[in-house]
Amino acid sequence: MATLKAVRGTRDLLPPETELWNRIEATARRVFARYNFGEIRTPIFEDTALFARSVGEETDIVSKEMYTWEDRARAQSEKAQSLTLRPENTAGVVRAYIEHKLGESGQLQKLYYIGPQFRRERPQKGRYRQFWQIGAEAIGPPSSGSESPLRDAEVLEMLATLLDELGIKGWTLELNSVGSSADRARYNEVLRTALVSVAPKMCVDCQRRAVTNPLRVLDCKVPEDQPLIESLPKIGDSLGAEAKEHFAAVVAALDSAGVPYILNHRLVRGLDYYTRTTFEFTHGGLGAQNALLGGGRYDGLSEALGGPRAPGIGFAMGLDRLVLTLQAGDLNQESAPPQVALDAYIAPLGENLNAAALTLARELRRAGFNVELGDGSFRLKKSFEAADKIARRIVILGEDELQSGILTVKDFTRGTQTKVPRAELAAFLATAAGE
Repeated sequence: MATLKAVRGTRDLLPPETELWNRIEATARRVFARYNFGEIRTPIFEDTALFARSVGEETDIVSKEMYTWEDRARAQSEKAQSLTLRPENTAGVVRAYIEHKLGESGQLQKLYYIGPQFRRERPQKGRYRQFWQIGAEAIGPPSSGSESPLRDAEVLEMLATLLDELGIKGWTLELNSVGSSADRARYNEVLRTALVSVAPKMCVDCQRRAVTNPLRVLDCKVPEDQPLIESLPKIGDSLGAEAKEHFAAVVAALDSAGVPYILNHRLVRGLDYYTRTTFEFTHGGLGAQNALLGGGRYDGLSEALGGPRAPGIGFAMGLDRLVLTLQAGDLNQESAPPQVALDAYIAPLGENLNAAALTLARELRRAGFNVELGDGSFRLKKSFEAADKIARRIVILGEDELQSGILTVKDFTRGTQTKVPRAELAAFLATAAGE
């Protein structure tokens, strides 16, 4: 019988690697809370139409990469529903905003999420078919200030803070504007016309995109195509006065806050719902595919999904790529927490003491200590070897210790061995931890 393995494009995350994932998520939650973002959890699968209408039917995500299936009808009168594992989370958040009438409060809704997304693309380093994202959206009625350039700048400043607090050095914020939906449509036609003579000289993907989604040509990474792409018209030349004014205000706010950035006229993002501000944070340590996270403004997405006018801006970052960056040695050691060993390892000397050892471990855990519980079947030498690998101290519980109430505690760091009354053990461990 063949050994079962994880499906291609998926993987298991195991300790101690998950400790780094937890650290990233905890840091994100802490930073988001300071900016008044609350957590939202949307379903992992949605109606397929949600992504076709929001992401765009001609995008690679919808046309080639989604995991879609027909959900069987329960009765003959029911119609089978097409469902899709979410390939991104912004559409689901906006759908929830509409469904739960969050705009009726009149307040700006600041929402973040952490969870898996799914795309059937070629697996490679840092890119999987099931991948984890952290993202956030600031969305609301125009009266809430949702379309203010200040909102864009605040989100970008928050992301700069998050990367700094994660200890990621050397990031670059790339910034552009794709204008209003009318500006974008106008530029699409200008680009489509310019590509008529250029596309035949480009890669197969660009030849297809030149017809179906010209903006995606600007995302091409094929080296031979770069000179041709640089010769194409710039989107800035197609922007209206309002879009230019909005973008200038975003840039001015970032300058005032001291957030560094570079302007990238090719940064258009591949999803149809983006308008005005688009951005990416990149890092040189990730190679050619150097994006850490990206996002932008989507002022017409709510209306496209049948909801009220609700301008918004959001982003998504891939945890896999953040982890790669940190594991590559770019972690700021001053901001990185030390490797935390367990506070204590309880070693019962005999199987008849297992129950008493569990009681002791329960007392310490409820007092807030991280504790591992050994087993009375272990020889003392084996307990010491096991404890030394994962804990700062070993607490020995034999018949003598149980009867006298005086426990033997050995500190591996200091090399000391101390007799401690059981009633004082928690206080002893707390004092030792603070030294």
